[in-house]
Amino acid sequence: MQFQDKTMVITGAAGIFGSWIAAYFAKEGARLCLSDIRMDTLEKVAADLDLDPKTTLLHATELTSDDSMLELVDLVRREWQAPDILVNNAGIYTRFSLLDMALSDWDRVFGVNLRAPFVLSREMAKLMIADGRKGSIINISSGASRKMNQNSVPYCTSKTAVERLSKGFAMELAHHGIRVNVVEPGFAPGSEVSALSEEYVANMLKNIPLGRASGPEDAPGAIAYLCSEQAGFITGAVLSVDGGNSIGNYKRPEAAPAKAG
Repeated sequence: MQFQDKTMVITGAAGIFGSWIAAYFAKEGARLCLSDIRMDTLEKVAADLDLDPKTTLLHATELTSDDSMLELVDLVRREWQAPDILVNNAGIYTRFSLLDMALSDWDRVFGVNLRAPFVLSREMAKLMIADGRKGSIINISSGASRKMNQNSVPYCTSKTAVERLSKGFAMELAHHGIRVNVVEPGFAPGSEVSALSEEYVANMLKNIPLGRASGPEDAPGAIAYLCSEQAGFITGAVLSVDGGNSIGNYKRPEAAPAKAG
């Protein structure tokens, strides 16, 4: 268990990727602070994973509220002094035409997807520095950072920005021994927030070169590597874990017809 007793904060922990990350690192011995907007969903994740309440922190965080984010930071400071790992996983994916999108929706997308990672990375890094920890920060992005999708321009733009922000933090925190990297998970149907039709899922899978959706150990395994000693010389990197989906347009070859006789 390579992360035995390491302390780890995960935002968006009740979502599909957040719960996968929590499950992976719990098995690796980490002590978890799970953050999401609703306490009941966090309690369900903790119960489903059979997490020890004595070593698990839960915080209902509104990521567009400075006060709420600072409450999360203060909880971590009081209980652990500092985290060893921060994963800014929470994100909002919306589908709006730019001409029709309300300013409040634009602000919420950028508040959760960009401003919150900035605030939490800054404040958690301050805790790491004060406690002398050479920690890791992982920001969760998307292949959409490089490929504009119609009606999801705010999401794509925010993910491009968070990758640039990550490189900026990597530069400024390097002399403290804190590494900052980005993971771009692949397509993972099953979100309760954004339900997808069977037809949509089937079409998406056709466009993935490796031919399958992201699984529960794909992105978490990449995060674990980037937070491990084996990646001690890696900072400011962006790692795509998407089966090749973000490489470019892909058309799966048709199966060859069966030979007669």
